[in-house]
Amino acid sequence: MHNELTQKDLDMMRAELDRRRLVLMPQQLEAVKAARAFGDLSENFEYKAAKQELNRNKSRIRYLEGMIKTARVIAETGPANGAQLYDKITVYLPDDDVEETYQVVTTVRQDVLHGRVSKESPVGAALLGKTVGETVHIQVNGGAGYDMVIRAIEKGADDGSAPLNPY
Repeated sequence: MHNELTQKDLDMMRAELDRRRLVLMPQQLEAVKAARAFGDLSENFEYKAAKQELNRNKSRIRYLEGMIKTARVIAETGPANGAQLYDKITVYLPDDDVEETYQVVTTVRQDVLHGRVSKESPVGAALLGKTVGETVHIQVNGGAGYDMVIRAIEKGADDGSAPLNPY
């Protein structure tokens, strides 16, 4: 399986990987060494906390390495008149009588609380390539779904403001 990422995603992941390997890892190893010197490891909270941080960092390093290794670089652009990655798309939900704005991003940068939806999510997949005025149906599961009407598309680009997911 390949992870569909933009070149910017890969650059951000490589930068985080370098920082974790070259900066955080030596600091964390030193913290473990210093905490170990406090004595009895069975009741040494500092040692346990330092080991936990070190293990969390190693886990994130393995995750980033795996993502980079299996990445397939995709283009950020698509049809000029349709919604593309990093565009801000304003939609109207007739069932709720509300307008919402979404930015379609790659999976590693999604954050629904800030209006960033993955291109692989039901909403993101339905919006990509569509134009203003189109009604799209979002199929949530086998029997439930809802409609959205695209009201506006503000062309955007990956400026790096959407951070990588921390997990």
